[in-house]
Amino acid sequence: MPSTIKVGIAALALATSTAVGAAGVPKDLPYPSGDLTADQILDQVYFVNHFYAFNNYAITRKGRRDITVLVIKGEGQKPTTNTLERYLNNTYPGGDAIKAQDLAIFRSGKLKGTGMLITDYEDDAKSQSYMIWLPALRKIRRFAEPAHDDAWGGSDFTFGDVTLRKPKHETHELLGKETFNDCLGFIAFGDGEHTRYTKDLPASGSCDHKGKEVYKVKSTTKFENWWYDHRISYIDAKTFADYRTDYFKGGEQIKVIDRDWVPLGASDDPRAVGWGYWYGKTLATGNQTWAVIPKKVNQVNGEYDDDWWSEKTLRKIKR
Repeated sequence: MPSTIKVGIAALALATSTAVGAAGVPKDLPYPSGDLTADQILDQVYFVNHFYAFNNYAITRKGRRDITVLVIKGEGQKPTTNTLERYLNNTYPGGDAIKAQDLAIFRSGKLKGTGMLITDYEDDAKSQSYMIWLPALRKIRRFAEPAHDDAWGGSDFTFGDVTLRKPKHETHELLGKETFNDCLGFIAFGDGEHTRYTKDLPASGSCDHKGKEVYKVKSTTKFENWWYDHRISYIDAKTFADYRTDYFKGGEQIKVIDRDWVPLGASDDPRAVGWGYWYGKTLATGNQTWAVIPKKVNQVNGEYDDDWWSEKTLRKIKR
């Protein structure tokens, strides 16, 4: 697979956090009450991460400056950036073979003009399908879903982290409740490291979630000889937004993923939240990844043509 396609699939996953449907987690999952098990909590986290509180969810573009920016920065290196729009559709009726579709369009960087359409199926045994519009070739190529432990394009995420991991791939243990007392991570840029797309990004990590009550859940992988042994997630006890996940191997922490969630006000459901940003760091290398989504570009329950999530839209993308 060409490297630009690998990077493109990774960028889509990092910026949108779309994933294969987990078994037994319906799009109409009720808001819970009473004491919850670890498995029930992870089902709610899945619901939130897939924006099932909305018919559709989009990360659009407002003017020239307000657009999602994906930053990848190696230790001691200058950052690279891509900007993109993203459109997720959940409005497929029960009984339809399709569960959701996710469209991303890259507007700048090495992937400028690239478009990707991912289709997620109701059949839990069926793999996702990927259609990628390659502007240099003016052609659409189709690919199967990637492997769980693939990490593309120098990012700090695997496809298992952001697209393929299901609750059934791990065993889950509730470690209790506690107060989240930390700010979230971010990339601090040095002198001369800014680009036109990074100079307006936040200069500090989000502290909006400090003081909130969270579930602390330990998830142990079922895969043998895996790149991590277990991970510990800190999950908002009201919204079920996962603010932080720490990964461990051999008793040592190896990676952290932080997610800044923002209320979107489109529903009375506490789970009606969207991305503010997503940050990751690999501790052994110091490499960092940061996907920043301006609040004003979040759009929910918009009106789209019936064929918006199709090859037709991909073919119309301008280089």
